[in-house]
Amino acid sequence: MRIIAARTIRQYYEAHPESKVALQDWSQKVKEADWVSLADMRQTFNSVDYVGNQHYVFNIKGNDFRLVAVVKFTVRFVLIRFIGTHAEYDRIKDIANI
Repeated sequence: MRIIAARTIRQYYEAHPESKVALQDWSQKVKEADWVSLADMRQTFNSVDYVGNQHYVFNIKGNDFRLVAVVKFTVRFVLIRFIGTHAEYDRIKDIANI
């Protein structure tokens, strides 16, 4: 899969160094993945959730952080929409439209 806005990941872990290893691990797994469905994603990340409008939520570093991405299986890309703490994620009103 190709990650769109990968710079967002780097910017986040530079500001929050405690997330760096987990976000780099997530990125590497996504780049190596060949997903065609949510079931495939769950083989890589068993806690990923579909929240609507092609948006998926990933728990990062034991759920300390959340990453929201749009996943387009047909064109094999993952667009980063949000990275934040669990508390910041909880404040999002309409996750499927961020």
